[in-house]
Amino acid sequence: MANDVEVGETDAAKANPATVPSFTGTLADGVHVLGGMGNALTVETSGGIVQMDTGPAGRRVEKMLESLRELSDAPVRAIAYSHGHLGYNDAVESWLAHCEQRGDPVPPTIAHENLVRRWQRYTETQGVQRYFIELQFRLPRGMMSGQPLTMPMPTQTFKDTLTLHDPVRPVQLIWAPSETDDAVVLWLPEQRILYGGAAATPSIPNIGTPLRSLRDPIRWADTLEGMAALKPVLIVMEFGPPIEGEERIQEYLLKTAAALRWLREAVVSRMNLGMGVVEILHDLEYPPELFDQPWMTPMYGHPDYIVRDIFRKETGWWDRNPTSLHPAHPDSAGAAVLSAIADRGAVLARARELADAGEVQLAMHVVDVLALAPGDDPDVVEARALKAALCEKLALGARSFVSQSLYVSSGQIIGKGTDLDTGLR
Repeated sequence: MANDVEVGETDAAKANPATVPSFTGTLADGVHVLGGMGNALTVETSGGIVQMDTGPAGRRVEKMLESLRELSDAPVRAIAYSHGHLGYNDAVESWLAHCEQRGDPVPPTIAHENLVRRWQRYTETQGVQRYFIELQFRLPRGMMSGQPLTMPMPTQTFKDTLTLHDPVRPVQLIWAPSETDDAVVLWLPEQRILYGGAAATPSIPNIGTPLRSLRDPIRWADTLEGMAALKPVLIVMEFGPPIEGEERIQEYLLKTAAALRWLREAVVSRMNLGMGVVEILHDLEYPPELFDQPWMTPMYGHPDYIVRDIFRKETGWWDRNPTSLHPAHPDSAGAAVLSAIADRGAVLARARELADAGEVQLAMHVVDVLALAPGDDPDVVEARALKAALCEKLALGARSFVSQSLYVSSGQIIGKGTDLDTGLR
């Protein structure tokens, strides 16, 4: 991403900094966290520094490099990418320039082979990626227009595992499909330290987020169980402090995997009974022994998102409403509905009544009867203003940062009257 815009799908906001503290410092002999976009890992080997993620470009990279040189004067041996979400390795060019200025050999940049395909897709869809960034991080509409998305392609890729041999501290990079299909964990077998990256989050796994492509919960569960099989005694999370102690780490990894498997089974069993996704969302009762855990808090992801992703994977895009199978243009449909309403004041009054009674979501459904219509009819404009206010109320009660952001961003767009250009009416 552009050097002066330090945001991305997984900015520090992803972990909700109000609840997850940042972590920097030394974990063990020769193993450090320098900050970055999440917890960027620095490993000292006899052949030089192995760096997992270089962080965002701009101010933060300077601090990371200063911290590195306070720790060691060794050359950078290799730079590895934890996964292909934007922001985590915007600063690669700065790190390489730092190596060149010191007269050190240029280190390889290493990633899983799937990352190349992901970044090719991001290049193709830069416009929509910028728009999603604006929505998800509550940026002013159009702020990202023209901003280049920085994607420094790796110079070396691997498929399953890659070992950086070292007599003192061997480093293993292991494919760990989870939040992305290019995610990588770093394993230090001599010290039994695991860098979990995007596979190890301090909140419920980020599956089914509203603006992104499908993510497989069972594949993520497989990865967590594979990580547990390594028997780590310390695991570095993507955000926040590490988890220490083999027993505690096993509980975190295996209970998270079990929760994802439970969700898959619960959703599929209801799908087999003919239930639609909204019916399933309201029918599920999450077992507390799996979901009432501190690491399952919906700070960024949300159980509802996972349910929707499982349903979407198995059933396609249709919501089972025949009206939506071959819909009219939104403006035409909105105008037709508006023409059938005899008492628009009653619609607005009922929406406000529901909102005042705490039924804000029901109020949204009612106000849409007017708010989705095109044009500048006074009743429609009033309905949009009410909808924007309802979005603000829903944001206050949303637990997921993503849900909060989408309510806030949508409310701002609707309230400014620019909804005709965005499809957010």
